[in-house]
Amino acid sequence: MTQVIVLPHQEFCPEGAAIEAQPGESVCNALLRNQIAIEHACEMSCACTTCHVIVREGFESLAAADELEEDYLDKAWGLEPESRLSCQALVGKEPLVVEIPRYTINHASEHH
Repeated sequence: MTQVIVLPHQEFCPEGAAIEAQPGESVCNALLRNQIAIEHACEMSCACTTCHVIVREGFESLAAADELEEDYLDKAWGLEPESRLSCQALVGKEPLVVEIPRYTINHASEHH
């Protein structure tokens, strides 16, 4: 198991969290499995940016983003060099520290 530390987020994880993920599991699945309800409007098919996270530590341990993910990341709110779509970022053996951005672009959501 690999530790994933989630920095505090007002809506999804107010206190922050330290969770365990299986190597090869997506960051998004690990968050959801641990009751951190990150948005994922496209059902994790790499077709939106709602599950965007910023990997504050451990970014280099992730496999590189493919071209499709890079194209969607260009549309993400608050894009940073260490940004990833959590549905595409697979946990390795190194611990990660992730931040869920304050805002997301979700054209399908009625509450945004």
